[in-house]
Order: sequence, then structure tokens, then C-alpha cells
Amino acid sequence: MKKKSTMPLRTLTLICLIFAAQSRISAAQPDSDRMVAQSSERVAGLSYTDIADLADAAPLVAQARIGNIIKLKPGQAGAVQPGHQRVYVEANVGALIRGEGGISPTVRYLYDAPLDARGKMPKLKKAQVILFARPGGRPGEIQLIARDAQILATPAETERVKAILSELVAVDAPPRIVGLGDAFHVAGTIAGEGETQIFLRTENGDPVSLSILRRPGQQPRWAVALGEIVDEAARPPAPGSLLWYRLACGLPDALPARSVRALSPQDAELARADYRIVLDALGPCGRTRTVR
Repeated sequence: MKKKSTMPLRTLTLICLIFAAQSRISAAQPDSDRMVAQSSERVAGLSYTDIADLADAAPLVAQARIGNIIKLKPGQAGAVQPGHQRVYVEANVGALIRGEGGISPTVRYLYDAPLDARGKMPKLKKAQVILFARPGGRPGEIQLIARDAQILATPAETERVKAILSELVAVDAPPRIVGLGDAFHVAGTIAGEGETQIFLRTENGDPVSLSILRRPGQQPRWAVALGEIVDEAARPPAPGSLLWYRLACGLPDALPARSVRALSPQDAELARADYRIVLDALGPCGRTRTVR
């Protein structure tokens, strides 16, 4: 009878050290930021927004080829989402897509592999994946930023990730929207004419504003300006662009009372209606991920 192989003591000790470190970090942070092993069951059908969410939150993005995989026993794995198997992964990095501090040629991390109806894991060894992560506590260790922060590195998905990251790190990249500032409405000289301007609050303080123009007999037109001066040639953002993502996923559902506090009731109502025009034009944010 063939003798069953056992896990080397050194490897087991390393796994336990990694898991213990990640568990301490996990306990100190909210669920949305926990550094736990991850799942890629929603790889198929990820939207632009899904990828942008992952790329925007990850200081480290790398393409890698999975090598060694070791299943963790219940006593080693800790709390695992039902329908998943926690594994210890060693992967060889093929390309660093994002990461100022560089990355080790071989990385180690924990991953929650989804199980099929028979309780079987997918074939992960030799799979090409994209990892959205943070550096770990030791050289070569990384911590995925969410349970689904490992996706298959198909050519199309790889190019999409690179394109989004290029937008994110560009000098003129639009900032994150954190709220709405003051809104103003000016009526025109004829009935049905008017313009609304809404200032947005951004994470880095850069000025961003929306302008909505109404003219009799015409559809309302709106635009977004990145800067102090509203450019008359400004246009709405293209769907599936970073600016569209910042607005569609960052703007609240309605103008708050504080934004229209200086307006008359009539002008405030018009400003709210104009803001709704912008939201309707942007459309849904498009998130499909269930893991944050």
C-alpha cells in the first residue's frame, strides 16, 4: 500500500504563522476590509464597476501562476464561509501590475476555494490569476483585500484591469466623491429656462461640479467639470469610464437639505429635479459582487 504523505513540520508552522497574523488583522478591522482567504466564484460576469472597486482598493495588483496548494484542516483554517475550503497558496508572480514597493517572485496567501455540489474544489494548480492584495507582515506574504479578490487572468480581463489601473494612476484622474456641496439655480429670462450648478465634495479637495441647463423646447443638457472653471465644452462622462464610475457609484440618491438651504423653495425643487436628471443619465452603478 502506498504510504500517505504528510505535511512537513516547517510548512505547517509557516501556515499557522500566516493564518495567525491574518486573523489578528481581521479581528481589528470591519468585515469590508478583512484580510481573509478569498473566493473567485463570481469571476464570470464581473462588471467594469466590480473590477474598478477591486483595483481602486488594492495597493498591490499582480498576475501570478498558482503553484503549491495545501488544504487547511478545520483546526488550522478558522472560520470559513460555508461551501468553501480554505487553502494555503504559493504562486509565482508573472507581472506586477500595481505596487510601488515591488513584490516577491513567489507569494503566499490564504484563499477560500468554492466547492461544487459534490464538495469538490476547482482545479487551481497552474491557474493564471490576478490578485488584488495588500502586503503581508513578512516578505513574500500578501493578504487579499476581499473574499473575491482573486480572479482568473484571461487576456480580456487582464487588459481591462490594466486599463482601469492606468486611469486610476493618471495625473488627471477624477477624485473619489464623498458628498454633495452647495447647489445653485438661476432662472432664465423666459419661462422654462434655467441653469443649476451643484458642487461636489471630493476626497482630495479637488473641485468637481455638475451643471444642468434647461431651455424651452429642448431636452435638458448636463455636464461635469473638473476644475474651478466650468468649461462650456464640458460633456457628460462616457459610460464605463473612471469619471462615470466616480459619479455613478459616488453620488447620493438625492440632494440633501443642506445643499439647497440657501435656495427658495421653488428653486430648491428645480435643483432637485435637475439632479435627478444627472442620476438618470448616469444609470445604475453596476455592482454585481456580493462580497465587500
